[in-house]
Amino acid sequence: MSILSTPVIADTAARIFAATIRPAPRAAVGLPELTTRTTSSLIQTRHGQVSATVYHPPASDTGSSAVPVYVNVHGGGFVVGHPEQDDPWCRYLATHAGVAVINPDYVLAPRYRFPAAAQQIYDIVCWAADSRREWDGGRLCVGGQSAGGNLSAAAARMAWAKAGPTIALQVLHYAPLDLVTPTRDKPSPLGGRAIMKPWMGEVFDTAYIPDPTQRQDPLASPAWGSNADNLDGIAPALIVTAEHDRLRDEARRYAAKLDEVGALVEYYDVPGVDHGYNIMSDSVEATRNTYARIVDHILTAIQS
Repeated sequence: MSILSTPVIADTAARIFAATIRPAPRAAVGLPELTTRTTSSLIQTRHGQVSATVYHPPASDTGSSAVPVYVNVHGGGFVVGHPEQDDPWCRYLATHAGVAVINPDYVLAPRYRFPAAAQQIYDIVCWAADSRREWDGGRLCVGGQSAGGNLSAAAARMAWAKAGPTIALQVLHYAPLDLVTPTRDKPSPLGGRAIMKPWMGEVFDTAYIPDPTQRQDPLASPAWGSNADNLDGIAPALIVTAEHDRLRDEARRYAAKLDEVGALVEYYDVPGVDHGYNIMSDSVEATRNTYARIVDHILTAIQS
């Protein structure tokens, strides 16, 4: 444990990080050939109103029946708020899966601590599932990358505990699922060259949940200890990891636990890439292959 585990230091570092980092997708993985109609929505939640961009699939422009819906949750270590970083993925998803994609903001640490963001994402999922929307909320998926995957897992767990809304598929893409274990104790084949540095995890986790004991909460660390035991009936999950990512092992553990209760659709480890590969690298082939794989599972989930 270092000085970065001191909340006041971690909070300051998180604010500086959030103010200086704008993780725009690299041009190689920007998918410029895909164009999608978008609109804006305002969503009321227990933690205030948030804005969201809605990506509409081509089918929704032809007057056909209501399309399914996917709630996308951006990453950023719980402290960085740039949903536009997922714009290429949202365009790909709307185009190839034929779903309406909700890409919202959400409250960030350190101003809002756990469990505010997780609760807000659950509220957004409930909003998206409402039958009064223009899409079919009865065919709903939720997913996210990095911290967004953690929040998606939390929303799926709340839906399971509260018996609704029904989630056809949760997609957890290189998600941190164990905030109890320090990042420095999570190995990567790349060693010090790995994207996730130990100090990053220390800052993010402390800013989000200053009290280390509270990180044991199942909504924060679903893969830690016995938190993933007896999850019979939870939403089916597609879990995607990156071979060189420090977060790989905890997601694999969670996948194994979900598999025990029949809730794992697939565990897929993307070879040769690190955390954030589909945003921060030029791994075009890996990005497109993973996106296509996710879309295949979404299509199966919303048609079953």
